[in-house]
Amino acid sequence: MSEEFERGDGVGDPLSPAARLLCDAMTAGFPGPGDTAALRAAAAVSDRRGPAVASVSDAVAGGVPVRIYDPAPGARERPLVVFLHGGGWVMCGLDSHDATCRTLAVASGAVVVSVDYRLAPEHPWPAAVDDALTVLLWARQEATALGCDPGRVVVAGDSSGGNLAAVTALRAPELLAGQLLCYPPLDASMSRASVETYAEGYFHTAAHMAWYWDEYGADPRHPHASPLCAPDLAGLPPARLVLAACDVLRDEGLAYARRLAAAGVDCTVQLHPGVFHGFLGLPLPAARDALAEAAAWLAATPRRGGA
Repeated sequence: MSEEFERGDGVGDPLSPAARLLCDAMTAGFPGPGDTAALRAAAAVSDRRGPAVASVSDAVAGGVPVRIYDPAPGARERPLVVFLHGGGWVMCGLDSHDATCRTLAVASGAVVVSVDYRLAPEHPWPAAVDDALTVLLWARQEATALGCDPGRVVVAGDSSGGNLAAVTALRAPELLAGQLLCYPPLDASMSRASVETYAEGYFHTAAHMAWYWDEYGADPRHPHASPLCAPDLAGLPPARLVLAACDVLRDEGLAYARRLAAAGVDCTVQLHPGVFHGFLGLPLPAARDALAEAAAWLAATPRRGGA
């Protein structure tokens, strides 16, 4: 990793000054691992508001609650994004990621279907994985009715939702035109250097991540839990990875991107210096830029496979 990606704008701190202020404030008010109720309560507090969207409606997709964001009702042949929220598989939901989904829908012109998948530990792996696939199948079936092209369906997610998006792409590559993976956990072994480098002091700690994996209850070596364990990534849909330089999960994201590229998958990486895990939901220039670039990528998604 070149030095430019490690250094923020602060002196002696890899985080930018603005990111450091947010990081410290968030850390001070966020519970440590171990108390699911406290973590859920903390994650539910958000004053972030997204842009107005022409149509926002709640629905049920194959038994799974979803929220549908349509920026231009009546338009046709658009991309359709199945979005899976982060939260360590144990917290967050439709409301916590409402602003992000609104932003992606408006900026890309795509219809975004946000998935309220079942949470651990009440519903351990593979409940969330199965819910993600259920909604993808529903989205393909309903794409035309939603004014979208069934050959332009993309799966997207941040953090644990990025994991679910990557797993869904592994399970049903032929149904997808792309995968947008934002700082995803991809290897339950947590064995890469960034885990130690950013274990503490960057909001999302190694201890939190280890606890999330435990609560999730997944087989750590199964590719549908740890996509980096998949023996073959050939044939997967084009991928875009959005990563934070100061993140426990950075190196596994880079490792996955390298494996995708080596397997012949069209893969691009946005590695943002000076920011930490979860930055997409924060008032930072890097978040604005990352969301705008991701939206442009979604808007340009070409048709892949049959309808």
